[in-house]
Amino acid sequence: MTKNPSSDSQATLDQPTDLSSFTVVKRNGILVPFREKRIYHAVEAAFRDTKQVKKNEALSEEIAEVVGETTKLVVEKLSLFASNGTSLSVEGIQDMVEVTLMDLGHHDVARDYIIYRDQHKLFREDAPQNLKVERRDGSQARFNPMKISATIEAAFRVSRNLQGPSPQEVIDAINLLTQKMISRTVHLHKKGIPLTTELLQDELENQLMREGFFKVAKEMILARADVITPTSEKEEEESDPNARKFTFITEKKQKKTITDKELKKRIAFACRGLEKEVSIKDLLDLCILNFYEGMKEKEVDLAVIMAARSQIEKNPAYSKAASRLLLDVLYRETMGLVASDKKLKKQHAQYFKEYIKHAISIDRISKELEDFDLERLADVMDLERDDKFYLLGLQNLYDRYFIHENDRRLETPQIFWMRVAMGLSINEGAEKNERAIEFYNVLSTFHYTSATPTLFNSGTCTPQLSSCYLSTVMDDLEHIFKIVSDDAKLSKWAGGLGNDWSNVRATGSRIKGTNGRSQGVIPFLKVANDTAVAVNQGGKRKGALCCYLETWHLDIEDFVELRKNTGDERRRTHDMNTANWIPDLFMKRVESNKSWTLFSPSDVPDLHDLYGAAFEKRYNEYEKMAEEGKIALFKKIEAVQLWRKMLSMLFETGHPWITFKDPSNIRSTQDHKGVVHSSNLCTEILLNTSKDETAVCNLGSINLAAHTTPQGLDKEKLASTIYTAIRMLDNVIDINFYPIAEAKNANMRHRPVGLGMMGFQDALYIQEISYASHEAVQFADESMEFISYHAILASSKLAQERGTYESYKGSKWDRGLLPIDTIALLAKERGQKVDVDTNCALDWTPVRESVKAHGMRNSNTMAIAPTATISNITGITQSIEPMYRHLFVKSNLSGEFILLNFALVEKLKELGLWDEQMVDDLKYFDGIISEIERIPDDVKQIFPTAFEIDPEWLIECASRRQKWLDMGESLNLYLSEPSGKKMHQMYMQAWNKGLKTCYYMRTLAATQIEKSTTDINKRGLQPRWMKSKSASSNIDVERSDKEKPVVCNMDEGCESCQ
Repeated sequence: MTKNPSSDSQATLDQPTDLSSFTVVKRNGILVPFREKRIYHAVEAAFRDTKQVKKNEALSEEIAEVVGETTKLVVEKLSLFASNGTSLSVEGIQDMVEVTLMDLGHHDVARDYIIYRDQHKLFREDAPQNLKVERRDGSQARFNPMKISATIEAAFRVSRNLQGPSPQEVIDAINLLTQKMISRTVHLHKKGIPLTTELLQDELENQLMREGFFKVAKEMILARADVITPTSEKEEEESDPNARKFTFITEKKQKKTITDKELKKRIAFACRGLEKEVSIKDLLDLCILNFYEGMKEKEVDLAVIMAARSQIEKNPAYSKAASRLLLDVLYRETMGLVASDKKLKKQHAQYFKEYIKHAISIDRISKELEDFDLERLADVMDLERDDKFYLLGLQNLYDRYFIHENDRRLETPQIFWMRVAMGLSINEGAEKNERAIEFYNVLSTFHYTSATPTLFNSGTCTPQLSSCYLSTVMDDLEHIFKIVSDDAKLSKWAGGLGNDWSNVRATGSRIKGTNGRSQGVIPFLKVANDTAVAVNQGGKRKGALCCYLETWHLDIEDFVELRKNTGDERRRTHDMNTANWIPDLFMKRVESNKSWTLFSPSDVPDLHDLYGAAFEKRYNEYEKMAEEGKIALFKKIEAVQLWRKMLSMLFETGHPWITFKDPSNIRSTQDHKGVVHSSNLCTEILLNTSKDETAVCNLGSINLAAHTTPQGLDKEKLASTIYTAIRMLDNVIDINFYPIAEAKNANMRHRPVGLGMMGFQDALYIQEISYASHEAVQFADESMEFISYHAILASSKLAQERGTYESYKGSKWDRGLLPIDTIALLAKERGQKVDVDTNCALDWTPVRESVKAHGMRNSNTMAIAPTATISNITGITQSIEPMYRHLFVKSNLSGEFILLNFALVEKLKELGLWDEQMVDDLKYFDGIISEIERIPDDVKQIFPTAFEIDPEWLIECASRRQKWLDMGESLNLYLSEPSGKKMHQMYMQAWNKGLKTCYYMRTLAATQIEKSTTDINKRGLQPRWMKSKSASSNIDVERSDKEKPVVCNMDEGCESCQ
């Protein structure tokens, strides 16, 4: 008799233990949650190896019981150690497994386990990336082949006087030499020879000479001598500052001069209060370096700003100085006054009134803005708040958000915020001035920020303020091209698009009208892709579209390959996002390793509108009909095979994303009025769509960091911001310009809004909490519960004031069901437990009573958008994202910007560790601090970057938020060394944890930060130990060997929810 360990013996392991709140320190220092299952699987693997039981073969009852008993004893001992304050580590746990195996008399298993550990320890120690090199100052550094290749390239370029990109023959030589140096270094290490900087440089010089590169070796020797021999300091230039004048040409073609004294005064004013952190002299010198006689006036301004911008990596204070310099440009452009002018505040108030009249006269803003008390609003505006900006945020506003005329900006930041606030207050009647001031205050203090379309268009003549539009495509030619036309109209006005194409018949299905055969959905998706490219968003950013297809669609295998770089270009959509819309039944089939049948929707028309148990029942019926020959067009495949292909394409192209149909529908507040057929462009919006309704959502995000103190949430301030934000969002619906009738119909009937958050990582920094911790999980739960509580209550109070939304009757709200209550519904429909913590910290009775008494103003209230743009504007981390890198370069339509983790810099300043060497270390280690030895371990634990955080933490935090949300969240996942097995586990965990959708899956490139000596990415240089395999060859749901990391390049053109 045999027994499967996944049943009885393992069943108890699914229950939480005393160790559930503890973490384990991995060998690389990353913290992961303790999982009892991992102990079980390690013990099971040891027994299988010793007893020679194959992985797909069930364990005997005797061995299964021994594995369970061993695991139980190990966990009990670990629990005792942990409760006594002992840290749990991977090595410590493995030691405990060894000891327990010996104590129980399983000496053969323990022996093999010890041998296995010793072998893997040697493998780890001998891996090139784990070798340590002693520097000249005695400190230890990790051996880095990239530095070897950079040194070689520098010597080649000097010896051969190379300009521009290195020739291919030089690149080939560098690759060869680097690989030989890696092999030689590993050989020296295995012989027990201590690795030092001097030794490796000797070896490199010898290697160059052995390969015949004598001139290159000579340059390297000379450069090495220069490092050891200090150079004499340069004498400072002696010149009269008063004589330094520069001629420039004004916009009116007039010649004018500017002196360095005037420039210094401008720079000094921008650096006020920052003198201890920035060098005015250095900025002046850098600025003048870019001057030439006869330059344009704009080039003078640009040179000054770029001088400060180039120094941001040294100190965040330079970003503040650069922002002030840009403000000076803006004030001169709008009001004709410099930033230091004492009349600025008074002139600003006067200019605001003139701006309103002029902008109306040239049809830039609505005539209704003239009806406000402009005198009162002008006095309220606080110019001091302009100083809240850093350069990236203000540059974004300057380039793309401020209203302009003939390339001249007409708005200052405070006028911009006031214009948005006034636009959202137009329908507030007698209270519109008070509401405009209320809205202005939350916007200008960065407590809350409306989504980009609202910022673009509020108060204008065409107030298209909504972020997201979702549509479903019917299976007829006329409607297909109507949706394509609708996409163009919606994209024109800065809307992000989500299309559901699951209705469209599959390849090979019969067309009744012509008696022909369909080419399927793919050719139409190509048309949709090209439409998104052709129509950009109001001329301000690229059009963006995501197309969804259900997993049972017969064209799904072609759909998942749409973003591949190979194959027929007519069946590729390189500019469009794609997403899988996956029913629970498919995930169950993957888990149980069963088959899956693909159909044409023309043969199974009701599947599209079914979900949960009803879908499962009907799908099984269709499968039976196919087996009986009643359905001719179908394809039967292994579910695991299709799942593997999905993950393979996600790994290789970043698409299609993984989204789940059933939790999105079962937990929908509007299940009485239709079906959620897809999500949106950024996977956070989940609303019903039909032929008559194009779903619309209006977004905005709370700055969580602005409502967080070292002690936790400032709940009074946060509650106040939430009430104002919900009112602003609700106002959008009535003010909004709707490009198509179906959008207006849906929005007016259901009134959905999506209040989200940003700055979650900053809020953790303020409290000195690591993202990879149980404290972060708890804060995610607590903060989202508080936002959910007050967002629902705010909408209910608005219903008391303004009335419920039209389709309220019969909704989950009307049935007394809040988002937290719907987890049980999901578990019931799924037929299995949903692994979600359902604890509450607040008393929800007042919310329930308010909804019962007054109803809801909005069908939906919450969705967490990516916020990439608006978080840049306000200078915080985006959405719920972990810190990507502590130093990296971000590219957008405003150019390239160096982004530095200001929170880390402040911490290092406190410790006296922030200096030029630290900047160099951050660059060298790709913006990661775990390898910088002089940074204390407790600081490293607070500041892990995205790829250093185990995805389990991100998914658990997302699960805690999802239980409070009535829509979804844009969740990016990160894998430092992805494998098929890890990806499978990650997305299975997301599904089991009740998540509705996932967004991008990011993998780690070989190098992310621009190096000062060479750009490895541009040459594609990778040492052999970092070489990537084909993504598809690595996808293995059942097991995984040592997969290597790959680069996953994903184009993020979407800013609609931002």
